Amino acid sequence: MNLNGTTALVTGANRGLGRHFAQQLLERGASTVYAAARNPEAIDLPGVVPIQLDITDPESVARAAATATGVEVLINNAGISLHQNFVTGDVDAIRREMETNFFGTLHVIRAFASARAILNVNSRLSWLNYVGANGYAASKAAEWSLTNGVRLELPDALVTGLYLSGTDTDMMAGYDGPLNDPADVVRQALDGIEADATEVIADEDTALTRAELIGAA
Repeated sequence: MNLNGTTALVTGANRGLGRHFAQQLLERGASTVYAAARNPEAIDLPGVVPIQLDITDPESVARAAATATGVEVLINNAGISLHQNFVTGDVDAIRREMETNFFGTLHVIRAFASARAILNVNSRLSWLNYVGANGYAASKAAEWSLTNGVRLELPDALVTGLYLSGTDTDMMAGYDGPLNDPADVVRQALDGIEADATEVIADEDTALTRAELIGAA
């Protein structure tokens, strides 16, 4: 799919990967980029159209869909990680992760189901558990299933999953391991859309985990 001249919407576009998505879509010639965030005043990227969107609030999603008409490319980037374990963690926090990463993404997809391309920002933890982030991993495993299911239900659309390990964004603040460059991750993702790819694997660690998953199947 050629992104030049398209109308796109990016959730969570005020920072991190979302801001890079909005910027690089403009650089690839998108005619309109709706940059969505809970607080649109926080969006400081010239050339985009800021809109208010809380993906966990169906009324907010409906308002955004009424405002951002004609969306052809939907980037589901908004998400949270609250660093919860299953046994000792806060159940309400685990529920918030699921409400945001799974149900929030679902709300947005349903509202923009006419898009020609849908990309969900998933995670290596869609396929792997990690002590200290098991609640997040469960929500991303659900989002992986959501991505695959929507692909079956919308056969005329390109539905792409982006899978990545730790990336240098606010979500990974304090992590002292290697981190992906967010601009490079987004470049790979948009290259994937333009190549009609259904999965984009952003780094070697994620590729290894995916290969192990396939090998265990």
